[in-house]
Amino acid sequence: MTFTESSTVEQMILDTVTRKRSLARPTVRENPPGWSGSLSGDLRPAHWEYVPAAALPRQWGDVMVEAWLRDALIRLNPEIAAGPDRADEVIYNLRAILLAVQADGLVRANENFMAWLRGEKTMPFGKNGEHVPVRLVDTTNPANNHLVVTNQWTYQAGSVEKRFDVVFVVNGLPLVIGEAKTPTRSAVTWFDGAYLINEIYEKQVPAMFVPNVFSFATEGKAYRYGSIRMPIDLWGPWRTEENEPEGRLADVRRAVESMLQPEVVLDLLQYYTLFATDKKHRRIKIIARYQQFFTANQIVDRVVKGYPKKGLIWHFQGSGKSLLMVFAAQKLRLHPKLANPTVMIVVDRIDLDTQITATFNAADVPNMVGVATRQELQTLLAQDVRKVLITTVHKFAEADGTLNERSNIIVMVDEAHRTQEGDLGRKMREALPNAFLFGLTGTPINRADRNTFWAFGADEDEKGYMSRYSFQESIRDRATLPLHFEAPEVRLKIDRAAIDEAYHEITGSLNEQDRDDLAKRAAKMAVLVKNPERVRAVVNHIVKHYQARVEPNGFKAQVVTFDRECCVLYKQVMDELIDPEASAIVMISQAGDPPEWKTHARDKDAEERLLDRFRDPADPLKFLIVTNKLLTGFDAPILQAMYLDKPMRDHNLLQAICRTNRTFGQKKTHGLIVDYIGIFDDVAGALDFDEKVVQQVITNIDELRKALPLQVQKCLAFFPGVDRSVSTFEGLMAAQQCLPNNDLRDRFAAEYSVLSTIWEALSPDPVLGPYETDFRWLTQVYESVKPPSGHGRLLWHALGAKTIDLINQNVHVESVRDDVETLVLDAQVLHEILNDTNPGKKAREIEIKLVARLRKHANNPAFIALGERLEKIRERHEQGFITSLEFLKAILEVARDVVEAEREVDPEAERVQAKEALTELFNEAKSNGTHIIVERIVNDIDEIVRKVRFPDWQHTSQGERLVQKELRRTLLKYKLHTDQELFDRAYAYIRQYY
Repeated sequence: MTFTESSTVEQMILDTVTRKRSLARPTVRENPPGWSGSLSGDLRPAHWEYVPAAALPRQWGDVMVEAWLRDALIRLNPEIAAGPDRADEVIYNLRAILLAVQADGLVRANENFMAWLRGEKTMPFGKNGEHVPVRLVDTTNPANNHLVVTNQWTYQAGSVEKRFDVVFVVNGLPLVIGEAKTPTRSAVTWFDGAYLINEIYEKQVPAMFVPNVFSFATEGKAYRYGSIRMPIDLWGPWRTEENEPEGRLADVRRAVESMLQPEVVLDLLQYYTLFATDKKHRRIKIIARYQQFFTANQIVDRVVKGYPKKGLIWHFQGSGKSLLMVFAAQKLRLHPKLANPTVMIVVDRIDLDTQITATFNAADVPNMVGVATRQELQTLLAQDVRKVLITTVHKFAEADGTLNERSNIIVMVDEAHRTQEGDLGRKMREALPNAFLFGLTGTPINRADRNTFWAFGADEDEKGYMSRYSFQESIRDRATLPLHFEAPEVRLKIDRAAIDEAYHEITGSLNEQDRDDLAKRAAKMAVLVKNPERVRAVVNHIVKHYQARVEPNGFKAQVVTFDRECCVLYKQVMDELIDPEASAIVMISQAGDPPEWKTHARDKDAEERLLDRFRDPADPLKFLIVTNKLLTGFDAPILQAMYLDKPMRDHNLLQAICRTNRTFGQKKTHGLIVDYIGIFDDVAGALDFDEKVVQQVITNIDELRKALPLQVQKCLAFFPGVDRSVSTFEGLMAAQQCLPNNDLRDRFAAEYSVLSTIWEALSPDPVLGPYETDFRWLTQVYESVKPPSGHGRLLWHALGAKTIDLINQNVHVESVRDDVETLVLDAQVLHEILNDTNPGKKAREIEIKLVARLRKHANNPAFIALGERLEKIRERHEQGFITSLEFLKAILEVARDVVEAEREVDPEAERVQAKEALTELFNEAKSNGTHIIVERIVNDIDEIVRKVRFPDWQHTSQGERLVQKELRRTLLKYKLHTDQELFDRAYAYIRQYY
């Protein structure tokens, strides 16, 4: 017996979709997925009826089953039922669209047909020839349609004949086409089926796809779907809300059962497909990915039910949050139960405002208004305008109290982790007290002072968020790409003796305090980063790396520099190495900028033209040099490499590196981060959020609410009898007189610091409203009595330039090392990092002390010296002077020396009670900033020690081969197997242990 595609995959699809569903047990959730109505009342579950292709009342050359379509038109339209011949007029119009596909193109023809399917077209069938909408399908009650699934549908156009495996027909219209491939041949995949549809069927028989909502392909292992003319690499998976894995026939069956329900197909038709204009002014069709579909429907469900009134949507950067908002806005505006609501899209910056507006404009969302001014926002809300409004949160700044109390205002806040911090978020909530609030973010924050989970998370949402789509999931689904990290070392040789000597010369007349102050300022990272020799070395490496690794594949790059001055410095050096037309600076311009900076200033239109050039593969512009701009909201799929020479942390870091992870054809397999500054240690922390910590923060917020009134009173108690309504200088003087000495000022500052922390933690909670006037007054008084930063600032202006020159003269680049293996941050590595049982994320102060092994020999000079070495290593790592890899190598050497010293003291006793030296030393030396991967390598190396405990293994070739093989395998796990120095140090430690 042979398993064939028709007897396995094709038959499985037919069996799955024709099973009847009962009211009591829907397939996946309480209501079918994507169905935001209810199965109660008059509605009944819809199901497909199987009809063999030979039994369909159609000719091979027919796209539509016209007899069924005519029946549906009469059944669904009273005006046509009154004159059944009118159905032929509608069918005539539909035939005309099918015939015009060769002239108009498939996308335009499909767009015209979709307008009929969605009930957007009218005919003069009403009284006195009035135009009335025509319904081809009933999307409100799916069971009210004639729902048929068939297989081996043959279609003939002239001499071309094609056969389709599975076709779903609604009221005689073929809305979904599926291609099934054999599950038993490893060389055949879903891609082969998608290729048949995309490259052969759609091109050779396009008329068949004019009514198409989407197509799908599967070989019984993976299920993928896409809309007409969508490139195959953009076809996406469909997963249920439980987000199960795939790879077996049962997994495909689950996807089929979920997506191919009539309710979901018609929901996708009505709300979750759209037509947009791309950058080259071509029309394209977009269909929602599963996470957009489920999440937008969750938003609609909550609004229809009336509760909960908020929700946090945590979808990873690049996974399509802008389109998610378009789909949600489209369904909210058209939903029959929502009585023409107002939908507001709130963003936080002008550039993001432009991006979101562009997405909505490209998608031709009707009744959309970009709100340009604060006054316009207040006017539109006061006039109760029922449209899609796009605005920035800053336009709420001057809102005075309530602007609109209506409950069917739905607010979707983009980049919610930034938008809702401080008073602006509270102003928005006060202005729209009864609105629904949904926060969307790729990088939520869960710190006590800034908490996205608390601001948007509903109590009903068990884990703090309504919907989550993680980095691992987006990479797995190819919604985004894996990130690869390289960290070439730019070694700086600092001639400290020369600096010290010259430093004493130029600071000889200063007292010790001033000299120390100057030294601290001169040692700041900016001075070293801008060292001319270092800048030249880094830019030279960037150009060579790009020409060798990025340019041959047709991709482009961003260079992220320390500050605006660095942008100019890097551009100057780059222009010496390559054509000046190949790079451009994009940065903000200020009035006081030097002339050489102003040459890079552009207005908004000129900047957008530049970015369009960058997106064009044929344009010679290869590099964008930036420092702050284009690190958020900038979407250029052609961007693959980011050369990062700027310290960043948390969500800022994550948003920046994810500029590179957009998909762009088959050749782009990953985003590439080349890190010159050593930020990778912060990446894992930026990717993960401990849900237990989130809940703890949310709980702590309740305690802070109780503490707020008491703390306000504590601060006000410093100013008895002062009239806080007096806003002139007399009022400020009266307040300052209540703090006549440093002791009182310090005590007030301590209490105010507590209050300001509480305030930041609670904002934008409405509980702050009654205390806002007092808090503002206390803040102004605090600022007025805060001690100045000291005379050091003036001193810096006098001698700073000399000191910088001094450092530049004595800092030289030794080398730029490029031989460390790339670290691949893909879904598997992420899973290992983010699911670690001991991530050490909780902040704590570590008391630095010698390890127990060293304390046992407290009076032995050798062990004292080892302890001092360990402490210096820890301090240098914590201060960022050495990387995680260098830190690991250093403690390996200390561990080897500790074991050697112990063997000399009392070898037998130490070996009997030994705990692995490396683990113990690492646990003492690590801090909460130490990378989790280092801890794993330490554990794995000591695990090798445990495995090889047999006497004198060092003196047998078999023992040495065993240990070396195990060590290579361990380092390979972390892509460090090519680092010979690390291998040598680790092997020396293991060899010394016994």
